Amino acid sequence: MYSVELIVNGIVLGSGYALLAAGLAVIFGVLNVVNFAHGALYMLGAFAALFLMPVTGYWLGLVLSTALMAAAGVLLHEGILRHLPPDGAFSRTMLLTLGLAMIIQNGAVLIWGAGPRQLPVESVPAGQLDLGPVGVPLARAWIVVVSAVTLGGLYLVLNRTQIGRAMRGVAQNPTAALVVGISPLRIGRFAMALGVGLAGLAGATMAPVFTVSPQMGITIVFKVFAIVVIGGLGSVPGSVIVAFAVGMLESFAGGYGSAITQSVSVFAFMILIMLVRPRGLFAREVRV
Repeated sequence: MYSVELIVNGIVLGSGYALLAAGLAVIFGVLNVVNFAHGALYMLGAFAALFLMPVTGYWLGLVLSTALMAAAGVLLHEGILRHLPPDGAFSRTMLLTLGLAMIIQNGAVLIWGAGPRQLPVESVPAGQLDLGPVGVPLARAWIVVVSAVTLGGLYLVLNRTQIGRAMRGVAQNPTAALVVGISPLRIGRFAMALGVGLAGLAGATMAPVFTVSPQMGITIVFKVFAIVVIGGLGSVPGSVIVAFAVGMLESFAGGYGSAITQSVSVFAFMILIMLVRPRGLFAREVRV
């Protein structure tokens, strides 16, 4: 029974990590931007849900939080990223997004305080889903459902739509894409909105389950970077697969070990994979 609980917990963790990792992989794959602000944007999505869900209800709050963060992604692209020169932009964007993350986090502390908060009980989906000997609270079960539906939709967008093919074209060769009439600027804007929107959705789905605080994005962003590196930078399917593997690894490492074991396990896994597969498990020539 205890192992079943750990498996369920691993799936829940993996579902949240998968949303975050997919968003980060999309941004890197299309824009070649290492977004160190991803954890801070995840935190803002959680705070948006914290304030919206008591007013609008769970589902509308989820949608509005995601939409707000997607809009923030557009603003980030239009206000900062589009103005960076392509030469040396990789190192510039790392420093820029790291600085942005620090501004967002400290701004959140200034506005909302450093203490953790929780959603009111009436804003959290009530009841539980019975899976044999294990009862899963609905708030946790919905994380898995929302993640599965969203990731399925993302797969269809990337592989079955014109804009998805355009994203893959820009990821492969922005200059060639421009020659055939695809606007890298427009595609970059959409990719940033999509990636940040996924981070916001992850934060909004996690908010009813975990405490919300300005510091909540610090640790998770490094875990998600490890996931994306293990999966292969820019590979969305690889990032999603590894996210669930890491969720399971963390759950069992924490269940049979300690909190320290749980934290160390992800990065030990990354180091091991990098020694064997330096480009990641699912790296490929065409990103996204």
